[in-house]
Amino acid sequence: MSVTLDTLAAGARATVTGYAAGDPPGRLLEMGLVPGTTVEVVRLAPLGDPMDLRVRGFHLSVRKQEAAHVIVTPA
Repeated sequence: MSVTLDTLAAGARATVTGYAAGDPPGRLLEMGLVPGTTVEVVRLAPLGDPMDLRVRGFHLSVRKQEAAHVIVTPA
């Protein structure tokens, strides 16, 4: 079952499988969100935006608007 990254709750883990509309935003690729990468949602900001993610051993802050482009498969 595939969902978008912005729908995951804090503590959830998933694997990046692709991008919405088939065109990945270059910024997300540069930050390490490439297909096959495991992502963990560490926490959400008080109003839910941005998301604090753990990717490849480092923390990454991503806006939900950008996370909506990333298709993941929950672990």
